[in-house]
Amino acid sequence: MSIGPRPRITGVALSALVSSLELAVIANWESDPIVTGITHDSRQIHPGDLYAALPGFNTHGANFAQSAVHAGAVAIITDEVGLETAAATGVPVVLAAHPRERVGELADTIYESPSRDLIVVGITGTNGKTTTSFLLDSAFRAAGFTTGVIGTVGTRIGDDFIPTTRTTPEATDVHALLALMRESGVRAVAMEVSSHALRLGRVDGVRFAAVCFTNLTEDHLDFHADMYDYFDAKASLFMPERAGRAVVCVDDDWGRDLVVLCEQRGLAVSTFGLNPSADVSAEGITTIPGGSKVSVRRSKGQELSITVHLPGAFNVVNALGALQCALSVGVDLRDAAAGITDCGGVPGRMERIIDPRGVDGVVALVDYAHTPDAVERAIEAVRAGTRGRVIAVLGAGGDRDRAKRPLMGSAASRLADVVIVTDDNPRSEAPADIRSSVLEGARLSGGGEVHELGDRRAAITLAVQIAEAGDVVLVLGKGHEQGQEIDGVISPFDDRVVLAEVLAGVSSSGNHERDGVR
Repeated sequence: MSIGPRPRITGVALSALVSSLELAVIANWESDPIVTGITHDSRQIHPGDLYAALPGFNTHGANFAQSAVHAGAVAIITDEVGLETAAATGVPVVLAAHPRERVGELADTIYESPSRDLIVVGITGTNGKTTTSFLLDSAFRAAGFTTGVIGTVGTRIGDDFIPTTRTTPEATDVHALLALMRESGVRAVAMEVSSHALRLGRVDGVRFAAVCFTNLTEDHLDFHADMYDYFDAKASLFMPERAGRAVVCVDDDWGRDLVVLCEQRGLAVSTFGLNPSADVSAEGITTIPGGSKVSVRRSKGQELSITVHLPGAFNVVNALGALQCALSVGVDLRDAAAGITDCGGVPGRMERIIDPRGVDGVVALVDYAHTPDAVERAIEAVRAGTRGRVIAVLGAGGDRDRAKRPLMGSAASRLADVVIVTDDNPRSEAPADIRSSVLEGARLSGGGEVHELGDRRAAITLAVQIAEAGDVVLVLGKGHEQGQEIDGVISPFDDRVVLAEVLAGVSSSGNHERDGVR
């Protein structure tokens, strides 16, 4: 694993660090090393690091303490379980009952509180986080800021891109990235914040100028006990000690409940959405090729127009959210509107794939939709702009929320004319079992024609082969992803690349056997 970039900092003596956070060194206190970084991953150690040996889902981080010290770690923080193993390395050991809960504030202190020197906006919700963050980033750029983005697609610092594997990196990485952004002259940052990140402390210690809620629909119920637990995780971001103000979509009950919570907690809140009572709402929406023209109404009496270069009413809402976030942290209204209008698109989000041969007639799109609500919104969006059929290619990820699979199939079959159920990222599960669950919902919906074809390239090929002029081919689920994980092996696979190849006739003619035709 490559060692990620780090900011240049002077460092802090271990004694001063632990004293400031009311911790103590309890083993090997013969030296007082200078700590210049922190990481939870023994493979990413830089000389001078504090190694966070945390309990994990499969193993304890203390098992890698020796290799961390060999790589240059000067101290370790761990719990009672990891204490003996960590102490055997000979470096100072800090004990904490729940070290994961202390890592964020440690990283914030080591990297000299970078979030307080930046305008950081955290965006949470089931759907829309990535799109909203890109639109907000464009608004920030229009205002003249050098910007950063942390999210599902990766991390960008100015114009430099850094691949990341999680929507929200671990706290050790988040603070290092923010410090690196500060060092690089970044002024404003749009950051996606997942419910996993909130439950696992990945944004602990980050001070947000504003936090935004997009929506809440069924997802991640393999991780959360129920929808109320899922909401509670999201709502934990909306605290005065975490953020300066809140920006909330009030198009669903969850958002309206969150507004009440913010008011009870003393957190200033403003609202957005299609709901006419919102502080920023759409007075009128005109569909144009590939997007919408939106007349925006503000509660302060101001009106303006923006163009959203992404199809569907849900992307109008994402744009309204980005606009309100920008305004909430002081961006000029005209700059924010111009930036959103200038945003040409988001990787893997309703991204149009142009036929390389220049042939018109079939519209081909790739979208990240992987929840029932997102599938429904994506198909409805393209339905509104086509005179022909909607042909949807759909799968569901393995080792994730099983309950949503039939709901995804039902939404696709009910709204699309043709659904081709295929593999997404099966991970450790049997692909046929996942497809069966999606097919169950699709067949019960009483909707369109349904096919099953496990090979994803073959499924995309079939969709293009049966498409006629005026039809839309919509490939859902993986969006910007560039690999497909099957039984622990990740193989190169990018829906956008494959769809372009198929459109160009690169793929075979595809006389594949297929079952499940209804």
